[in-house]
Amino acid sequence: MITKLTLTLEEDTIKKAKEFAKESGKSLSALVEAYFGFLSKSREMEGINDLTEKVKSLYGSVSVPDDFDYKIELEKAINEKHKI
Repeated sequence: MITKLTLTLEEDTIKKAKEFAKESGKSLSALVEAYFGFLSKSREMEGINDLTEKVKSLYGSVSVPDDFDYKIELEKAINEKHKI
């Protein structure tokens, strides 16, 4: 269901936002809705940051040679798996 929302913003901000919307080929309402959607998604993903911190704590726990190329190693593993 679409509902009307009234916002109170600085005149210059509104002018710049309208210009941006026009250049983007979108309505100002579409941009605001997308931004609010982004904020909602961002909040939902806050729990993922905990995992990121845990993963960050593993940094440096594995050492590889300076000339290590994961793409080559990945290709070798795939070829071995598929017996190529």
